[in-house]
Amino acid sequence: MQEVEQQQQQQLETWEGYWDWRKRPALRGRHGGMLAASFVLVVEILENLAYLANASNLVLYMSEHMHFSPSESANSVTNFMGTAFLLALLGGFLSDAFLTTYLIYLISAVVEFLGLIILTVQAHSSSLKPPECGNHKAPCIQVSGGKAAMLFIGLYMVALGVGGIKGSLPAHGAEQFDESSPQGRQQRSTFFNYFIFCLSCGALIAVTFVVWIEDNKGWQWGFGISTLAILLSIPIFLAGSIFYRNKIPCGSPLTTISKVLVAAILNSCLGRTSGNAIASMATSPSPPNPINKEEEEEEENAIAVEAPTKGLRFLNRAVANKPVHRALECSVQQVEEVKVVLKILPIFGCTIMLNCCLAQLSTFSVQQAATMDTKLGSLKVPPASLPIFPVVFIIILAPVYDHFIVPFARKVTKSEMGITHLQRIGIGLALSIAAMAVAALVEIKRKRVASHSMLTDSTDQPLPISFLWIAFQYLFLGSADLFTLAGLLEFFFTEAPVSMRSLATSLSWASLAMGYYLSTVIVSIVNSVTGNSKHRPWLSGPNLNHFRLQDFYWLMCVLSGLNFLHYLFWAARYKYRPRGAKK
Repeated sequence: MQEVEQQQQQQLETWEGYWDWRKRPALRGRHGGMLAASFVLVVEILENLAYLANASNLVLYMSEHMHFSPSESANSVTNFMGTAFLLALLGGFLSDAFLTTYLIYLISAVVEFLGLIILTVQAHSSSLKPPECGNHKAPCIQVSGGKAAMLFIGLYMVALGVGGIKGSLPAHGAEQFDESSPQGRQQRSTFFNYFIFCLSCGALIAVTFVVWIEDNKGWQWGFGISTLAILLSIPIFLAGSIFYRNKIPCGSPLTTISKVLVAAILNSCLGRTSGNAIASMATSPSPPNPINKEEEEEEENAIAVEAPTKGLRFLNRAVANKPVHRALECSVQQVEEVKVVLKILPIFGCTIMLNCCLAQLSTFSVQQAATMDTKLGSLKVPPASLPIFPVVFIIILAPVYDHFIVPFARKVTKSEMGITHLQRIGIGLALSIAAMAVAALVEIKRKRVASHSMLTDSTDQPLPISFLWIAFQYLFLGSADLFTLAGLLEFFFTEAPVSMRSLATSLSWASLAMGYYLSTVIVSIVNSVTGNSKHRPWLSGPNLNHFRLQDFYWLMCVLSGLNFLHYLFWAARYKYRPRGAKK
């Protein structure tokens, strides 16, 4: 009898839907919580150090050591970074469908480690790189053949590893908290804020110490440090295994989405959605018209309901009558889950333009700084270390936001969230508009100095203007990144159904990917359109002083403004799911 009671007690103390690293039921009080999430935060410092140490300076490596042109270097970097973040969707999908976030992280870390080894070996051996050029050396020859293959194999193995990590690590940390209680939800919100804080700590080391090593000691040392960092992250992550609770894979979320969409389309085309069928499903003891607006919102936000909600009514056809085939049989809950996913996609789309602006931090902004005076007293600062300004700002602002701004906002608004996710994202989008305007004004000043100093055609002598002017655009874009990325990660994780959380969270990184790809497309379109006139293309010339970069930044400012208006349209119409609702 006592054994039965103990078994019943143990059953009550288990986390439903979660297991530990040995695939045994996860227990309350033993698994999950802030202790488990703290291992994820430490790992994020090392992971982002390994990634950003190379990404922030890669444009100079591609141009100075692999001899790509400025535009080709910028496009190569944005393609690499875009691919890395887009592959986060693969990591998120595999975490939800077949494996766990725990296993996906470990596999991805090993893949990134192997890619970094390839890049380190190539950077160390002069025979695996094109010959140096200039200063009475061989003429510049762009990397090609087997050497180029080795470069891109290493880069895209790193991209695959980074994608898997980005798609699993944030969701793995967020899964450690009990969302059924207000305290658990607040701890989860704190986790996301400190996730960005730790991401910035890794970035701080990357853009200062590691970039200095790359510029002064050689790229083989920079790649080597990144390799060591990602290798060290693996045992630290494993050290938290006994504390983690891991969400049990629920099957492919894409299968559910596809099934609901196909069933709705087929039922519509075959005329299988009679008005009586849908009407009967919507029958409930409540009056046809809700008594007040709050009741209507609760009805539309419900998930575990007997009848489909009113939003996106086309999808209700998937459960109206017997399915065409047994494989297309859908439940009301599956229909409602797909509705949630479709409702968050417009928010995702509106953040792509912001990340297109952020792509400039790793490309043209670094090249701008490289033409300017980078000395601070006797210290010569590498241009790729410029992100230190937004990084330090984020490191300061993230704790202030979590411990002072949010509690104050909760008291003022009398709400659990204080500042909503969509408000945070909107602030970031507004800051990106200001950032592009500042970038255009700084470039106008930089070119004016180059013209007055008669150094327009010079590539060796730095302009008599401090690189600190570039810090202004970095500061605005860094602030935008803090508000938007943290808001997006928490928004997607909180709003998405449990079976799709890793995949939904990966949309935050996919937005970054789309932004980098969009940057490449815009650069190509701008050069193509402006090159058809009698003038030289805006982003082409012997050096950056011949570019019309200020016009490009003004264009980005206008596009960002239009995108912000588009975001306001969707954000004003979005209705949050009830906090703590069953998902």
